[in-house]
Amino acid sequence: MRRTLYTDEHEAFRSAFRTFLDREAVPNVEKWEQAGTVDRAFITSAAKSGFLGFEFDAEYGGLGIADFRYNAVMTEEVVASGMAGDTFSMQNDIIVPYLRDLTDDDQKARWLPKFTSGDCVTALGMTEPGAGSDLASIRTTARRDGDDLVIDGTKTFITSGATCDMAIVLVRTGERDGRGTSFVVVEAGTPGFERGRPMHKIGRKAQDTAELVFTNCRVPVSNIIDEPGRGFGSAVANLPRERLSIAVAAVASAAHALTLALNHVRDRVAFGAPLSDLQSVRMAIADMHTDIQVLQHYVDRCVLALDSGELTADDAAGAKYKATELQWDVVDRCLQLFGGYGYMEEYPIARIWRDARIQRIYGGANEVMKDLVGRAVVAR
Repeated sequence: MRRTLYTDEHEAFRSAFRTFLDREAVPNVEKWEQAGTVDRAFITSAAKSGFLGFEFDAEYGGLGIADFRYNAVMTEEVVASGMAGDTFSMQNDIIVPYLRDLTDDDQKARWLPKFTSGDCVTALGMTEPGAGSDLASIRTTARRDGDDLVIDGTKTFITSGATCDMAIVLVRTGERDGRGTSFVVVEAGTPGFERGRPMHKIGRKAQDTAELVFTNCRVPVSNIIDEPGRGFGSAVANLPRERLSIAVAAVASAAHALTLALNHVRDRVAFGAPLSDLQSVRMAIADMHTDIQVLQHYVDRCVLALDSGELTADDAAGAKYKATELQWDVVDRCLQLFGGYGYMEEYPIARIWRDARIQRIYGGANEVMKDLVGRAVVAR
């Protein structure tokens, strides 16, 4: 079924971004997998090409484009390229709203130009060893000391944590009888701020993930973004966009895996005929194709809802959990169609399979997403 989400302008942008990835990313995928992170030169090149922070105003190096369809195009092309990483989705989809919407003019002038130039890779520090999907339980604190905040605590599983130039950190600042939380920007090199070494993960090996440790880390109060005490509310407000980003990637990954499987079963001969001649194979393909088509149109509708300000938290949660569950089912079934070859690292389907597993965990575990949807439906 034909998609109607994109215009000619979006498709022209897709072509330009695909050309960039083919030139700058595809030849380096294996090297980045081994290194555990993408080259900094790649991020700088992406920034110079206008692919980072394009939602920011022109005075800060952006293009003033607030249309999530461009973000979705980038996600789909990253998936199709085989580049296993969260560079663009993390920076553009997740970080940008915090810096665009929660900062004052002085803060924008300090940080946004460095972001759009590629000189400031930014991490979002929310998850802690004892607080993942349950952000209300964070224990990292920031106590006021004159014109400074003194931060103590640990964040874990932080995307770009090992290589970030600054981190937007959710801390407990004590407003409202100790329950208040705030977002504070901490720049690399600040005494007491330590970026951990990249963690060894099952998949998504080209994306560095690390701990952030704060020990008597002193930052100016002027580094608080948004109003003090409103951190949790700001996080909740931005989570639907983050979860939609994950859903877009999940459907794109499922579709890409199915394309690879289709090419394989058409060419692979078993018992004297292509695998695609087997009815069981065709029925499996029918199931996957139809499920992808149905969910694709739901996710596309969510993209439009986000742009119009109508995307609800439960709709985004539903898209996230349903899309990632579908992704895992499709990728696993596609790997099965490859037989033993699917288990070999040199086949792209193997990497897609291991990279897909985290999708049901980060951005809010799917069990939590289902509960969020269920509570919203019951309350109506």
